[in-house]
Amino acid sequence: MEQTSTFPWLIKCAGAAAVLLLACGLATAHFGAALQQPTVTTRDGTLVTLNRYVSEPTPDLVLVGSSVAWRLKEEYFSRSGVRNLALAGGSPVTSLDIIARQKSLPKIVLIETNVLTRLADEALIGKFKGGAGNEPLFLRPVRTAVAAYETWNHTPPNPAEARAGRDRLLGEPPSNFNNKVYLDRAVGQMNAEDPTAATRVNVARMGALIDDIERRGSRAFLLEIPFAPEIEDSRYVTTSKAIVHAAFPDQGRWLRIDPPRSELRWADGVHLDERSALLVVRAIESALAERGQ
Repeated sequence: MEQTSTFPWLIKCAGAAAVLLLACGLATAHFGAALQQPTVTTRDGTLVTLNRYVSEPTPDLVLVGSSVAWRLKEEYFSRSGVRNLALAGGSPVTSLDIIARQKSLPKIVLIETNVLTRLADEALIGKFKGGAGNEPLFLRPVRTAVAAYETWNHTPPNPAEARAGRDRLLGEPPSNFNNKVYLDRAVGQMNAEDPTAATRVNVARMGALIDDIERRGSRAFLLEIPFAPEIEDSRYVTTSKAIVHAAFPDQGRWLRIDPPRSELRWADGVHLDERSALLVVRAIESALAERGQ
C-alpha cells in the first residue's frame, strides 16, 4: 500500500522538476546577456573574480592591472578588505571601468601601469555594468546559486592559513632558478613592440575614469611593479613609462614602493615569483601606511 501511494508523489515531483529545468533553460536562452554567470573558459577565473566583486560588500582596497599585478594575491596582504581585480592577459582599464560603474566604490584603487597595450574588454565590462542586481528578479536565485558554487570552488584561505603561507614564503631563500632563456625571449619581444598607440588610448580613458571615481569619493594611486633590470631597459617599458608619466605628472598620484630589489626574482623577467610578489605586497602596504591609507 505504501509503495503504491508513493508513486503519484514521485511523479508529481519529477514533473515539477522537469518544468523548473525547462523554465530555467528557456529563461537562460532568452536572458542570457542579463545573467552574469561565470563561464567555464580560460576566462573562468576572471569572471568568478568579478562576479564575486559585484556580489559581495565593497572592499576597502582594490587592485587593477594585468598579469603583472595578478601575481599579487589577496592573501599576501596583511590588511583585510582587499580585492585583486587584475586580469591575466587583460587591461587595468577593464576592471577600472567595471568599478566605476558600480553604485558603491572602494576607498582606494591601485592601478598597475606596467602593461597598457591591451584595450579594454567591452564585452566583459558589459557583463558587469549593472552590478549584482541587473538581472530579472526571478532569475537572481539561479545566479546566486551559480556564484556561490563557483566561489566555493575558489575559496581563499582563512586568515591563519594566509599568515602561515606568508611566513613560509618569507622564510625561504630567493629562488636560484636560471631564467636566462625566458628573459632573453621577453627582452626581444619587448624591444620589438611599440606600445605608443594603445598606451595613449588607455591612458586617456584611465584619466577619465580616475576623475570619475575620485569625484565620488575614492582615492586612486598609480603603481609600477618592478621588472627585471633587462626588461626595465626595453623599448616597451621605457616608451610606456614616458607616456604614462607625461599624462600623470603629479607625483602625489603615484604610490612609490621600495621592495628589496636584490631579493626579487622573475620566472621570465616580467612576472614575479610567489616570494617576490609577497615582498612587493609588503612594500605596497608600507607605502600606503606612509600615505596614511
